[in-house]
Amino acid sequence: MSDVSVRFVALALAAISLAAAAAAAHDYGDALRKSLLYFEAQRSGRLPYNQRVRWRGHSGLTDGLEQGVDLVGGYYDAGDHVKFGLPMAFTVTLLSWGVLEYGGGVAGAGELAHALQAIKWGTDYFVKAHTAPAELWAQVGDGDSDHYCWQRPEDMTTSRRAYKVDAEHPGSEVAAETAAAMAAASAVFRRAGDAHYAHLLLHHAQQLFEFADTHRGRYDESVDVVKSYYPSSSGYQDELLWAALWLHRATGRRDYLRYALDNAEAFGGTGWAVSEFSWDIKYAGLQVLASQLLVEAKEERLRLSAEEVAVVEQLRSNAEYYVCSCMNRNPGGAKHNAGRTPAGLLFIRPWNNLQYVSGAAFLLTVYSDVLASLGQPLRCGSGDDGGEPAAGDAGDVLAFAKSQADYILGTNPMRTSYLVGYGAAYPRRVHHRAASSASYRHDRDFIGCLQGFDSWYSARQENPHDLVGAVVGGPNGEDVFNDHRGAYMQTEACTYNTAPMVGVFSRLMQLEGQSPRPAPAPAEDL
Repeated sequence: MSDVSVRFVALALAAISLAAAAAAAHDYGDALRKSLLYFEAQRSGRLPYNQRVRWRGHSGLTDGLEQGVDLVGGYYDAGDHVKFGLPMAFTVTLLSWGVLEYGGGVAGAGELAHALQAIKWGTDYFVKAHTAPAELWAQVGDGDSDHYCWQRPEDMTTSRRAYKVDAEHPGSEVAAETAAAMAAASAVFRRAGDAHYAHLLLHHAQQLFEFADTHRGRYDESVDVVKSYYPSSSGYQDELLWAALWLHRATGRRDYLRYALDNAEAFGGTGWAVSEFSWDIKYAGLQVLASQLLVEAKEERLRLSAEEVAVVEQLRSNAEYYVCSCMNRNPGGAKHNAGRTPAGLLFIRPWNNLQYVSGAAFLLTVYSDVLASLGQPLRCGSGDDGGEPAAGDAGDVLAFAKSQADYILGTNPMRTSYLVGYGAAYPRRVHHRAASSASYRHDRDFIGCLQGFDSWYSARQENPHDLVGAVVGGPNGEDVFNDHRGAYMQTEACTYNTAPMVGVFSRLMQLEGQSPRPAPAPAEDL
């Protein structure tokens, strides 16, 4: 071998070694702990004595008062102070799913209590918001007036009007998603040994599902003010299937399973093959959830008829379309595969793209376990050109999910973590009213509606508080990130960005065999 060849081999081996070291460098336990801390920063209502994010204070203490109901509590969805019911419920569903699948890892990291608290903060609010069998308060606050101000939540002067859906003004998306969240959470708390609370949540979930199904209608036609923020583009049929599957998982009742399978074709479950999963479009999620039924059947925990297996296999086929699209393995080119940045990040839309990435990382993590349990390969069907299906296995799917998680944690061209507080470099000017303003704990001088724009929003300096655990919107399609408060498409974080990563980080801890490190003592003003 020539000297040139030797040098080339040595350089290649060094590059491989560096890449392997970089891939193994992430502390998923630390990422998990920080992810759960974020939900405490998003709390609305009267904060508990053990609140760890100390720069936050009580807020929204009169929510619902004008309407004669108690709507104190719940979560702010992002960097503003509206409580939007649909994304809040989706957040709780994904948190619960992650704990159901990977709760052992969460417990091993010493974070199970925090995970349960994060879920319960949402479900306690849903119990309050469900004031009658066919009545659900779907929103508190008005996005237009809220966005006109830049204030801490403790100083809010904007409208706190509450909006509801009921039999005369239906809202099947938000009612069914809340049913799914409460059903999934009931399974979590039953497993945790709190049978009473699990029963309470299940009771509400069953009533909400019946309401959503009996009084069908789009929620954004009943709650007009939500249209500019969380409109329903896919309609409510995916939420009905999603909720029915979650109720089956929580109860084991075959009537919920029959509902989902009998309506799978009419409601688009077997017809919609998609490349995205979000608070709006649930098809990929319900298709992966349905695929888990095959594992239950194989392990003889569930009996499926031949007709039921056929429908579940159709749902699974669409789940695989989604997985293959994310991995760029569907035949047919860009038309049948999700977009990518040059560095390999999934790229669906410029605005808050990481919501789609984190959701995909979670669904692919779950589906990799489905493939492993079934002992089957990933099947990416032939396209219109008749090409051969692309091959893959459970390890390939999990490796791709890991690559997306690692990108979020800093393995990217910007060398920055998009999980705030993780690593040395991360966004310091997150688009978030509370994090960008003086702590109410230390400075109780009132900040007026427009005053915050001058004092805090327009300031060039870093936020006074790190929004630890928040997954921001992320880079653009060229892997470039602008850490500027005004670049809200990139620097605003949402609860449903972080929620799926709890399960992903737990699974990756197990994959890498990482022993959880002791959690650091909380800072006085964390």
